[in-house]
Amino acid sequence: MTSTAGLTLVAIVDFAAGAETAGQRYEDAVLALLERHGGHLDRRLHGTDGQTEVHVIRFDSRAGYESFLADPDRSALRSALGAAAPTTRVIEVHEPVVGHAGVAAPTARAWRPGPPG
Repeated sequence: MTSTAGLTLVAIVDFAAGAETAGQRYEDAVLALLERHGGHLDRRLHGTDGQTEVHVIRFDSRAGYESFLADPDRSALRSALGAAAPTTRVIEVHEPVVGHAGVAAPTARAWRPGPPG
């Protein structure tokens, strides 16, 4: 059964060693294709290691995500990069439902650094 509801994805992108700049340019180009498929980039975070990015992406529908994956422009960009293309792990995520399956309502807590040790 295919859902027509929107979905949220987290993509963990690892750049090939020595190809970080090319990988970031590739991601710039690929992320620009999202809107034609009903996708929206919510967050783009850069890892402190310089090798990783994390993207939070929303699609209006699963069909939009599938269309994005099959986009010929995306495929051409990936092919052009060859072995320097980043590897990506995609995880479908959702907000927890408060009060469902033991999920408690979030509470605000102040972070206080402990003594060095």
